[in-house]
Amino acid sequence: MRNAMSVDVEDWFQVGAFETVIDRDSWPRLESRVEANTDRVLALFAETGTTATFFTLGWVAERAPKLIRRIAEAGHEVASHGWDHRRVFTLTPEQFRADLARARSALEEAGGVPVTGYRAPSFSIDTRTPWAHPILAEAGYRYSSSVAPVRHDHYGWPDAPPHAFRPLTDAELIEWPITTAQLLGRQVPAGGGFFRLLPAGITDRAVRHANAAETRPAMFYFHPWEIDPGQPRVARAPLRSRIRHYSRLGAMEGKLRGLLGRHAWGRADAIVAAEAQA
Repeated sequence: MRNAMSVDVEDWFQVGAFETVIDRDSWPRLESRVEANTDRVLALFAETGTTATFFTLGWVAERAPKLIRRIAEAGHEVASHGWDHRRVFTLTPEQFRADLARARSALEEAGGVPVTGYRAPSFSIDTRTPWAHPILAEAGYRYSSSVAPVRHDHYGWPDAPPHAFRPLTDAELIEWPITTAQLLGRQVPAGGGFFRLLPAGITDRAVRHANAAETRPAMFYFHPWEIDPGQPRVARAPLRSRIRHYSRLGAMEGKLRGLLGRHAWGRADAIVAAEAQA
C-alpha cells in the first residue's frame, strides 16, 4: 500500500516552538537555510525514487520561487502551509481566508501548478476552529492534513478520527490526520520530532498497522530543518523546546532513508484521488 510522504517547508526560525522568542519582523534578517535543506530533501527523494507532498509557507515561496518550481518539476505536489505559520486558532475566519488566499497565490505563481492541499501550521485545526473546514471547502481545497489526533502541549484534537474523514456533510473535502503511534499507553505522532527522537520501529509499526489492520494509507511528515545539525541555536528558547528541536538532528537523514526503503510512499493528492475512486 502506498502511503503519503509529506514535508512541511519552513525555516528553522519559523517553527511554533520559537514563536515567543523570535519575532516575525526579524525573519528577513536571519540566516535562511530552508532552500539548501529542501534541496537536500529533494536529492534524498530522487535517490530513493520517492514522490511526496511539500506543504510550503507562502512566505518561503515569495522569497525562494525557484525552489518551488524545482519541487514541482521533480514530480512532487506543491501544497499550502499557510502564509507565515500563524496557528489557525489564533486567526479570525476572515484572517484565515486572507492567509489561505495569499499563500496560494504565491505558491501557484512560483510553482506554476494548482494548489489543492493544505496543512495548518502546528496542526492547529481543532475544536476551536469549527469554521476552518467550511472555509477550506469554499476555497476549493480537495483535502487538508491539519489534524493531530493526540494530546500535546502545542497542538492536538484527541477525539478526532485517526484516519481520513469528511468533516462536512455538504462538501467533498477530506481531512487526513497525521498517523499516530502507540507509546506507553498514549498516542503520539509517528512523524516529525517523535520519529527523530524515538526508535524508527515505532513508526514502522504504526505504518504497518494502518496498512494491514485498518487497510488505510499512513500520513508521515517531517521538516527540512530536521536534517540540518548546523543550524543556528536559539539560546532564549525554553529548555523543552530546545531539547525537542535540536536532539538527533544528525541522525534524521539516515533514519529517513531507511523509512523510505521499508515502505511505499507517494503524493498525498494522488492517494486522496485514488481513495475517492475506490
